[in-house]
Amino acid sequence: MKDRITITIDRKLLTWLDGKVDEHVFANRSHGFEYLIAKALKEEKQ
Repeated sequence: MKDRITITIDRKLLTWLDGKVDEHVFANRSHGFEYLIAKALKEEKQ
């Protein structure tokens, strides 16, 4: 199950994320956030 949230993000970071979506690195913004947070969590556990 996934929860819907609202966030505030620096414009430069959002522009970077949107560029990655345009390049098909991420399917959409949500996918990008989820991927990057999961990656950070994995690195933190190591």
